[in-house]
Amino acid sequence: MRILFIYPNLHAQIGFNYGVGYLSSFLKSHGHETGLLNINDRLGYDFDLDRILTDVRAFSPDLIGFSAVTNQYSYTKRIAEALRQHTHAPLAIGGVHATMAPRETLETGLFDFLCVGEGELAMVDLADALENGRDVSGIPNIWHYDGGKIHPNPVRPFLSLEKIPPIDYTIFDFQRMIDAKNGWVGIMASRGCPFRCNYCFNHKIVDIYRRDTGVNIRDLHYLRQYPIEMVIEDLKRLLKTYKNIKMFIFDDDLFTMNRDYVFEFCRQYRRAIDVPFVCNAHVRVFDEPIARSLSEAGCAIVKFGLESGSDRIRRKVLNRPMRNEDIVHAFKMADKYGIHTSAFVMIGLPHETVDDLMMTIKLLGAIKPGRFRWSIFFPFVGTRAYDIAKDGGFIDWEKMERLTNFTEASCLDFGESQNLLIDKLAKVYPWFVNAETDFPSAAMYEKLTSMVLAMDRKGWEEVKDGMRELDTEISNTLLAAKTPHYSIRFNPFMGVRDDWLERGEA
Repeated sequence: MRILFIYPNLHAQIGFNYGVGYLSSFLKSHGHETGLLNINDRLGYDFDLDRILTDVRAFSPDLIGFSAVTNQYSYTKRIAEALRQHTHAPLAIGGVHATMAPRETLETGLFDFLCVGEGELAMVDLADALENGRDVSGIPNIWHYDGGKIHPNPVRPFLSLEKIPPIDYTIFDFQRMIDAKNGWVGIMASRGCPFRCNYCFNHKIVDIYRRDTGVNIRDLHYLRQYPIEMVIEDLKRLLKTYKNIKMFIFDDDLFTMNRDYVFEFCRQYRRAIDVPFVCNAHVRVFDEPIARSLSEAGCAIVKFGLESGSDRIRRKVLNRPMRNEDIVHAFKMADKYGIHTSAFVMIGLPHETVDDLMMTIKLLGAIKPGRFRWSIFFPFVGTRAYDIAKDGGFIDWEKMERLTNFTEASCLDFGESQNLLIDKLAKVYPWFVNAETDFPSAAMYEKLTSMVLAMDRKGWEEVKDGMRELDTEISNTLLAAKTPHYSIRFNPFMGVRDDWLERGEA
């Protein structure tokens, strides 16, 4: 059977879709053919329905599968509407949005099938059933929409990762993606996360699987790691097959969740792979032995999700109970072993005040990470944070429908004054962080931020599009003078410390 995946990823980062890659490898191992339309403007494939329809006809699929997150769901619906008029192939949808809102998604009438949760076994069962004319109404993980009626099905237990064939990179134009990201290549060594942050879908996934399988968390086996030997072989295969790989990025939710695994992985990695890597950690699962082991294995960057400097917001809105002392200690350990640090923060959170916004800025100014990324909170359907934002009356529903990413604007309404502040922070966040550091440049950035804060909406709209160019000009002057500072580099929502700028990145 010929299965064509469609992955809308427009006006966003160039992302490798691990779900599609693993589904493709699993389907191929069971005798099916796969293809992909990776719709990403940064890879030369913009939103063009005529082109999409032409490419679909050229592939002549027996089944079309969409993978979509909420931000891209409006594009998915438009493509599905067009396909309904031009193909008889059944349409399936999976991914985070479908899993979080299956009934609402199927009620659009645009999709024949919907996959809840992990889909390797489910998609093979669906493809086999369609190919052989068997009943499709009772496949675990697959919901069926037929004649206006929805046939839901429970999920099956999680699949052991060693039973899944190596991910299919070939379904993507992978060399082009590597080159577009300047040699930075993502990979996964595990699935699942032990934390239940309110803004993430992990807690909903766990609840769905616990309900449908009837097992407790300990026996659920949601947290799984690929055998280290499999990961190393995958890395070797990438290095043998593709050119210009300069950095591996372990996109696991929490790479450091299993200490013994980390130590053994680092031992094997430094013997087999001569490429630096990046990984995600949590300040409560990061100490000196882990920092030392990562450093010795060639870890170049460790990334931490801080999200907010406000303890109230972290606990009551985000469900991230960690102390600022833990954050400071984790960053010190990374610094001690020469690992560049990256901090993730969010702005525009429900119930967030101006004081909360400033607490996050002050925390970054105090710990001085190597870099930080800021995003604007987006209420993903099905998460507890979505309910918090909805119940608080913060969501601008029309704006939420229009947004395609979480870096350019907020779909929450805090009133004009705070809305304007969030818009300003989204453009020049590093200026505010610089002003809170002990850098010699802090006084200059205090003047710049005061200038920005004094602008009304009209004045800000007139100048904001030129802020990144102005930031680069200021940064180049400071670089020439060897003055420490953060500047907006590599993408519009990252502040990078001056001592890393020459390294480059995707």
